Amino acid sequence: MENDTYYSTSTTQITKTPDQEWTHYLIVFLKATIMGSIIIVSIFGNLLVIVSVMRHRKLRIITNYYVISLAFADMLVAMFAMTFNFSVQIFGEWLFGYFMCDVWNSLDVYFSTVSILHLCCISVDRYIAIVKPLKYALSMTKKIVALMLLATWVTPAFLSFLPIFMGWYATKEHLKERSDNPDMCEFKVNKLYAIASSSMSFWIPCTIMIYMYLAIFREANKQEKDMYNRHGAALLLHQNNTNGDMLSNSGGSSKTLTLHEINQDLHHTPTKERNINKMKREHKAARTLSIIMGTFILCWLPFFLWYVSISLCTTCECSDTVVGILFWIGYFNSTLNPLIYAYFNKDFREAFKNTLQCAFCSLCRRPPSDLDRFDIRRPSIRYDDRTRSIYSETYLKHIDRRRSSEFGSSL
Repeated sequence: MENDTYYSTSTTQITKTPDQEWTHYLIVFLKATIMGSIIIVSIFGNLLVIVSVMRHRKLRIITNYYVISLAFADMLVAMFAMTFNFSVQIFGEWLFGYFMCDVWNSLDVYFSTVSILHLCCISVDRYIAIVKPLKYALSMTKKIVALMLLATWVTPAFLSFLPIFMGWYATKEHLKERSDNPDMCEFKVNKLYAIASSSMSFWIPCTIMIYMYLAIFREANKQEKDMYNRHGAALLLHQNNTNGDMLSNSGGSSKTLTLHEINQDLHHTPTKERNINKMKREHKAARTLSIIMGTFILCWLPFFLWYVSISLCTTCECSDTVVGILFWIGYFNSTLNPLIYAYFNKDFREAFKNTLQCAFCSLCRRPPSDLDRFDIRRPSIRYDDRTRSIYSETYLKHIDRRRSSEFGSSL
């Protein structure tokens, strides 16, 4: 196969001496433990993300629509891609027949492409929200988001299921070899498919994401710098004029206006405070999602570098062990995303904690929807609750105490 990219999903059977048996079983045990842990954590971690967003109204924002869809894709990677690879790595052979081999290869390509397209959509969403905030409400409506998610799930099918089941991804020699050996599951792709699939699945979306996040960080730094410079200048002018000299000067009317503007900068109104909090939330979401993007690139970059290089080098070879490691490094990304949410995002961390408490403890006192019951009656309490829910670590712990006080105040 001179012009084919080749990677095998089966391991070579080697006859071992009795003295080597214990080493073989130890390696198999370690592989099963590590791979099984990745699969389990990925399934339940991403399920936790989905359930937490559905249960907590505070997390039901447009950006998290992408997060839920991405978590669902990662969970399907663990269920339908990792599990088949796990069986191959443990048993050393393909056990599920010719048709299921094509199904597995299609799902593998499909879900990895779906994941990175989700991250690409998230980067576009964050770019508009931070760099062009005035256009965000008009550009990112629920209808637009739904169409983007639909395209994210439909488009990869033309890169995975269609060429694989039609046999366009490989040469005629490989297809004949597979027909003669239906118990073999080897994925040999030609140069054209390797370059096209890697470009559409990784290189082009990653280029878009890198450009978007560079623009986001430049704009975020600019906004924060402007905010602190303005507040610092207002504070300095206020301190220099506390003796009342400004009001006694001949230009008293204009300087009174200046002092009034300074006091407005120093004493935040609810509207201004809400805008500042919104900006902080946008920056925090961009930081968390950029970490997710960076983790994705680090996990999948080794695989795609090997994937492209082996397709261009007709004489290069790579062992099945190295290829298996590259696959599982990529798979590990589906496990890391929920951990990133829990560690870097306080809102998700509190939601995870509350969801787990309700799942494993029979004394779940109140569903999250009750958080909004007082919002209709007390708009001021709604604003206070939203601010505390984002920036207070002890908000969920003291919600019952505030709830009782709100009953008293409403009476």
